[in-house]
Amino acid sequence: MFVESEGARLAVFERGDRSAPTVVLVHGYPDTHRVWDDLVPLLAEDFHVVTYDVRGAGESSAPRGLAAYRLPVLARDLFAVIAAVSPDAPVHVVAHDWGSIQSWEAVTTPGAPIASYTSISGPCLDHVGHWMRRRPTRRHLDQLLHSWYILVFHLPFVAPLLWRHVIGPRWRTIAQRLEGVSPHVSRTIVRDGVQGIALYRANFVPRLRSPRVRRTDVPVQVVQPSRDRYVTAGVTEDVERWASDVRRREVDAGHWAQITHADVVASLVTEHITAHKRPV
Repeated sequence: MFVESEGARLAVFERGDRSAPTVVLVHGYPDTHRVWDDLVPLLAEDFHVVTYDVRGAGESSAPRGLAAYRLPVLARDLFAVIAAVSPDAPVHVVAHDWGSIQSWEAVTTPGAPIASYTSISGPCLDHVGHWMRRRPTRRHLDQLLHSWYILVFHLPFVAPLLWRHVIGPRWRTIAQRLEGVSPHVSRTIVRDGVQGIALYRANFVPRLRSPRVRRTDVPVQVVQPSRDRYVTAGVTEDVERWASDVRRREVDAGHWAQITHADVVASLVTEHITAHKRPV
């Protein structure tokens, strides 16, 4: 099915019993909904599982301009999907990488129809902005060193050229060499990689320069892969300052834990959802 939201047409996919609690999985960059392929069947045994291609990726449309990729717009995309697949009950959200960043925006929106949230390798950028203003520690330096690619993504012309001619055509090989994973590579991978750069350019500088106060009472589970090359534990060390109900879990995995350790992630997600499942 397709859901219309803020000038974008979002491709949405469902699996499992619709009468069961709904779990919405939000993918990161440069993935599509297929990054959840190993996790979906495990969760679909107990839940109504929904995935979708975020704007600019996979089978969803790719609006032009940075304004179309700002965090409030991305949050409203998630709300549109929720309204379409679970109009009468809040859902449980599980997100990874940029999916986590944009889902934090939704989770910290008052009145969000979200019963619980599991964030894998993706902080709230506003929380990071406040964290960066603290007295510098080794954790700050560690994250800066891990974030070198974000600077590259802000260089005019360089990142799109790299994605079109170097990274995109070789993405499967690159992911295998760097992370030991073979993610599903969409036929739109080059477009997805180029278009997704807008996520970084539209949000990083504004949010880190002028972080907002973003709080939530939604129960949050932070899953930190211990061998993540891109997102360190430091950026989520202040989560308890912003969320009233937080549980932390570490997984001995790299960045794409939902691929390499799908059974472990499924167990953590199921445990968190079960602890916060509302009676029917």
